[in-house]
Amino acid sequence: MAVAGGLFGFITMLGIIPRLAARTHTARHILLYESAIIAGASLGNIWLIYNTPVPLSWTLLVLYGVMSGIFVGCLGMALAENLRVLPIMIHRFRLKEGFPFIVLGIALGKAAGTLYQWF
Repeated sequence: MAVAGGLFGFITMLGIIPRLAARTHTARHILLYESAIIAGASLGNIWLIYNTPVPLSWTLLVLYGVMSGIFVGCLGMALAENLRVLPIMIHRFRLKEGFPFIVLGIALGKAAGTLYQWF
């Protein structure tokens, strides 16, 4: 519980949730986002502490995997944006064009690494 609390405290401290809501133009739902994070952390802790089996069908497991991947990707990009990694990199490498290819490369590299680790 302490690790989950620390992770969500870190996410909150960096202001990633409001920033992500502002980027997606859904700032009016920020209380829903925060409530979903709290509920997910609480239910996840209860699930892990009591080792409760959750019978899911194959399609729900795929949906869970996709949603988890989206969350991790959004969290990583929001953290990178918060730390201004991409603008600094673009400025130092003097990139004028091709930025979408950099983002695509990051996404494909993440996917390839995940598939490599999975298989």
